[in-house]
Amino acid sequence: MNKQVAVLGGGCFWCLESVFLDLEGVLDVESGYAGGQTKDPTYEEVCGGQTGHAEVVRLEFDADRISFADLLGVFFSIHDPTTLNRQGADVGTQYRSVIFHVDESQREVAQRLIESLQTERVFDAPVVTQLAPLPEYYAAEDYHQRFFERNPYQGYCMAVVAPKLAKFRKQFSSRLKKAR
Repeated sequence: MNKQVAVLGGGCFWCLESVFLDLEGVLDVESGYAGGQTKDPTYEEVCGGQTGHAEVVRLEFDADRISFADLLGVFFSIHDPTTLNRQGADVGTQYRSVIFHVDESQREVAQRLIESLQTERVFDAPVVTQLAPLPEYYAAEDYHQRFFERNPYQGYCMAVVAPKLAKFRKQFSSRLKKAR
């Protein structure tokens, strides 16, 4: 097994977590915070927009089963990388589109992909996804982990997470984890 880590932010971490938990080759997903100046931030502090942190997911994946580039392909299909500090109704720097690369190889892969998305005009507006080295990462509180799985009937989950997950499952049906 070739276990690697990726840290991605693309709006609310509940959406990203639910998608990546279903993706073949992803071993573990943890919601958390990265990119800010406050040590050990709380959800309330991050939501207040004063910590500088983004809501992110930390993925552990088997690079022999899914590449970092393939993870990014999913990432760019499940959020809008053209809106600065916003995903839908979620507004603030904590919802920015960001790839925190763990090494030079990840930076290069991400940079090439972003350039390709721009050149091919995949989106109607420029990609504003931030690309930065992984700073200190903080796990989110326990109640955020596997949030959608435990709270499928919560309002935000029904209105935002469930449709995003359904779209992902349809688009990437061949890449889903097999039922055990």
